[in-house]
Amino acid sequence: MGRMGRHLLGLAVAGVMMAAGGAALAGELGQPSPWEWTLQPSGSPVMDNIVWFHNFLFVLITVITLFVLALLVIVVVKFNARANPVPSRTTHNTLIEVAWTLIPVLILVGISVPSFRLLFLELDIPKADLTVKATGKQWYWSYAYPDNGKFEFDSLMAQDKQPRLLGVDNEMVVPVNKVIRVQTTGADVIHAFALPAFGVKIDAIPGRLNETWFKATKVGMYYGQCSELCGKDHAFMPIAIRVVSDQEFASWVETAKKKYASGGTSTFASAAGPTQ
Repeated sequence: MGRMGRHLLGLAVAGVMMAAGGAALAGELGQPSPWEWTLQPSGSPVMDNIVWFHNFLFVLITVITLFVLALLVIVVVKFNARANPVPSRTTHNTLIEVAWTLIPVLILVGISVPSFRLLFLELDIPKADLTVKATGKQWYWSYAYPDNGKFEFDSLMAQDKQPRLLGVDNEMVVPVNKVIRVQTTGADVIHAFALPAFGVKIDAIPGRLNETWFKATKVGMYYGQCSELCGKDHAFMPIAIRVVSDQEFASWVETAKKKYASGGTSTFASAAGPTQ
C-alpha cells in the first residue's frame, strides 16, 4: 500500500506538471500551437465559460476516478482470500445503497446546472452590433455584411500565408468588444463554421439559415476551419477573422465597399480547389 500510494502521488504530481506545461504551450492567441493538447486561449465570454466548465468537469472526473481506484485497491487488499479467509455474508446495507443512488444523482444535477447555463449562453443571441453572413462553398467561404452596404467577398486559403493551411487572401474583419451575429448557410453541401478561440461551431446547411454569435475581447487574428466533412478539399477551407478597433473597422468598411462594389470578390477563377 505504501509503495502504491507513493506511485499514485507521483502520478498526481506528474499530472500537475503536465498541466502547467500545457498552459505554457498554449501559444499564440487565436491559433493552434505545436504540441498543444489544451484548449486554445479564450477570446470571448462564451469560450471563457467553456474553459471553466471543462476544468470543472476535469476536476470532478479526476476525483471520482481516484475514489473508485481507492475502493478497488481496498477491496483487493482487504478482501482477498488470504487476508479474509471467511467472507462476510452481508447482503444488504441500507445506508450504502441509498448513498450510491443519491450521490450520483446529486453529481449529475451539479453538472447539469452549469451545462444548461452554458447552452443558454451559446444559443440565446444578444442584441447584435454587427451581422455577418458566412456561406460555405466547395471549398472556401464567402462573407456578406448586410449592415454595412451589403458587400460580399470570397475568402480562400492562401498558399503563401502563415500559419500554414489557415492563412487566407481576404479575412473576415470585425470590431473588438462588439456582439457579432454570424448567420451561416451552405451553397452546395453541409459545411461547419468553427472558431475554437470563440467557442463557436455551427453547421452551414443549404437552404437553411443558422445563427450563432461571439464577442471578441482582444484584438488580433483568430483562425478556424470547416469542421464538417464536405468533400475532397474539406481540409483546405480555413476561417480567418481579424479583430480590430472601431476606427480600423470603419476604415476597412469604406475600403471594402469600394473594393467589392462591382460584385468582384476574390481572385477565385473557377471551381478549382487549392490542391488543384
